[in-house]
Amino acid sequence: MMSDTRPSTFAAGLFAALPIVLGYFPIAFAFGVAATGQGLSGLEAFALSLFIYAGAAQFLAIALISGGAPLLVGALTLIAMNIRHVLYGPALMKRAGAQAGRRFGWAWAFGLTDEVFGAALGALARGRVFSEGFMLGLSLGAYLSWLSGTALGAYAGGGALAGYPVIEAALGFMLPALFLALLLSILTRAQLPVIVVAGIVATALTLLWSGTVGILGGMIAGALVGVLEFLDADKN
Repeated sequence: MMSDTRPSTFAAGLFAALPIVLGYFPIAFAFGVAATGQGLSGLEAFALSLFIYAGAAQFLAIALISGGAPLLVGALTLIAMNIRHVLYGPALMKRAGAQAGRRFGWAWAFGLTDEVFGAALGALARGRVFSEGFMLGLSLGAYLSWLSGTALGAYAGGGALAGYPVIEAALGFMLPALFLALLLSILTRAQLPVIVVAGIVATALTLLWSGTVGILGGMIAGALVGVLEFLDADKN
């Protein structure tokens, strides 16, 4: 594989973020529509993206908020969903080498989402030299696309399209269609038991108790099945 000898500048990071931007914007738009559809104001929806910036966890956040979940339960649930991000920074710095700069790590580390982390590792694997400028461009490009998509979605879902019922109906369909597409994209024989168990437990607990308990129970059940499958595969 040929080394990537292009300079690792801020502009190069922004350019490398373009594929992420194309993926983030429509999902963030769907989040803005969903948030305002659940009664949040446009400013509240934007604040969730500004401060949490966690994709699926934000959709869960509006479900918990609209379901009346206690603040502590909601906070712990979102932390549990995103605890993996704590490992991204150390893993990236280990791959970059001891000489890699960390002066502005507090800035670009905030933007280490799954996709940004993957893009950064891919760039390093192709021989690109690590630089904080590149990381700032990569993370900022993705972050701004998420914020702008949320803002536009909140505007569209907050009554701006009231005179266009066909478009409003399409937006209402977009969110479940998005989640169905994401589910089908990972639906393989290996993931099927996890998805089935999580779905059954979440549905049962929602009917018997509440939506909040159902979400938490489904997460825990799915995680346990995934761990058991991993341990079983490791033995074999």
